[in-house]
Amino acid sequence: MGKFSVTVDGESFEIEVKPLFGSDHRFSVTVDGEAVPVVMGDLEAGDAWATVGGRPYEYIVDRDLRWIKGRTGRHSLEIQDQGASGPRPVSGDGRIKAPVPGLINRVLVQAGDHVEAGQPIVVLEAMKMENEVRALRAGVVQQIIDAGQVVRLHQVLADIA
Repeated sequence: MGKFSVTVDGESFEIEVKPLFGSDHRFSVTVDGEAVPVVMGDLEAGDAWATVGGRPYEYIVDRDLRWIKGRTGRHSLEIQDQGASGPRPVSGDGRIKAPVPGLINRVLVQAGDHVEAGQPIVVLEAMKMENEVRALRAGVVQQIIDAGQVVRLHQVLADIA
């Protein structure tokens, strides 16, 4: 899946995530050079749990990935995709970018469609969670990504003029 810099309550970790062959829920995760087996619950089915190194955890993650809540409380969260080319540029030009790396599960509009601000345009699956990516402004869809594509953090998904 990729390499990430993750900061939890100010403490940073370098993380690499690789799915294990033949499984949607098992991963090899390397944290600061140490490999840890991880099994994730099926978040689409409402299973907010993981087994990390054989130890079970229940958690809740903010939709925008700004915090995570577990048995020890709520913790601030910052995730940076090391595969991304740089920080997300601020733009008002109608380009809609991936808020997290993941898989484009569904495309809800087509090029040429008129959309309203806030209207869902694609569904992005990340860590087994579906995230609706919405239009930032009203306009006509000029370009849209295809379903089934894997995207990087801040990759352009659509352009609305």
